Amino acid sequence: MQPDNSAITELPAKERPWLFAFLIAPTAVVSLGLVEGALSYLFRREGVDPAHGSEILALLALPHTIFFFWSPITDFWMKRRTWLIASAAAAAGAVAFAFHQPKISSAPSVALLFLGYCLALLACGSAGGLMGMLSSEVNRRRAGSFYQCGSLVFGGVAVLVLVSCSGQLSLGALGWIVAAMIALPAFVALAAPKQSELDTHTVRETAVHILREFKTTFLRWDAVPYTLLVMFPMCSGAMIGLLPGLAADFGVSGAEVAWVNGLLGTLLTAAGSLSAAAIPIRIRAPIAFLLAGLTNAGSLAVLAFGPMQPAIYFTGTVLYLFTIGCCYALFTGVVLEFLGDSGKSGSARYAIINSLGNVPVAYMIFLDGRGYARWGARAMPATDAVLSICGALLLLTYFVLRPKLARAVETAQPQ
Repeated sequence: MQPDNSAITELPAKERPWLFAFLIAPTAVVSLGLVEGALSYLFRREGVDPAHGSEILALLALPHTIFFFWSPITDFWMKRRTWLIASAAAAAGAVAFAFHQPKISSAPSVALLFLGYCLALLACGSAGGLMGMLSSEVNRRRAGSFYQCGSLVFGGVAVLVLVSCSGQLSLGALGWIVAAMIALPAFVALAAPKQSELDTHTVRETAVHILREFKTTFLRWDAVPYTLLVMFPMCSGAMIGLLPGLAADFGVSGAEVAWVNGLLGTLLTAAGSLSAAAIPIRIRAPIAFLLAGLTNAGSLAVLAFGPMQPAIYFTGTVLYLFTIGCCYALFTGVVLEFLGDSGKSGSARYAIINSLGNVPVAYMIFLDGRGYARWGARAMPATDAVLSICGALLLLTYFVLRPKLARAVETAQPQ
């Protein structure tokens, strides 16, 4: 009698990886749509000096680098999908209240936006924990693609709506719009995989269990290459914000920059994220990530070595934005492989790994800028490309040779 495999094949279908395009929306609308998008424009409309506006935005961006301090709360008391919906609703309320202040740049409004961002990042931690619960490797890879694509699309749509409507609607009306964009997509979490177990242990038992999970993830030799994967320079995306500054050196106008690096850039990056789902699952996430990093670095070589003409800028930028989208999706796959099973502390461990991934963005922006200052316009993409290629080749050598080394060690052991 043949075993019934219907349950085995049915489970991955129920995991619905496309849901994660919506589950990241609360965080994306606040981070990409507001803090990194429309707020600087809204500040300027209120007469805020750009220098002062940048100080406010730097303060508002702080939660994204430290949210691992409070995201562990989503591993307790309620199911992760309940946390996601509740945190998104709370973030929407805080942001709406901020927009109902006399000025969006006022101290009370900024404090509410800061609170809203902190709450929205709880949704990010919850979504990461839910991704860690996916049992199918195929669905994990697809979830990473949808996750990054949804982040870019919702962030881009939020910028487009807020900027285009700011001249026709009041600040309060904009607040209700952005609150709806934060809260409503979160209800898709009701269709997410069920978290069957809640905490039924004592505090001591729970602490021991979580400590064991942290040791399994971080305190092992295999954690070293994965930590280097998320902290090395390849696939950092640092050049996204620097490319518009290079446009003048290639003779590109401001209107062309707004088009290529704006809406079209968002669509290209989102398309790149979705394309990662087409990579065969037999190619492990770290290897696919590193190969994508080499391809991404190659796109910067177009800018570094090609003639300084608009056509070269457009070609290099289009290739870079598409390939970095693929890198982002595969980065999520690396994070999930590093994380392993969500267990009890999946949201906390996901937040820590995700925060480590922000480190190369900061130092590569600095190093790319130093390259420009020392050697000129071509040196900025060249610096990024060279460092990315070196880091990717080093780690790719390890991940390709690791199975052979493991077999060699196993063969050498006495029977």
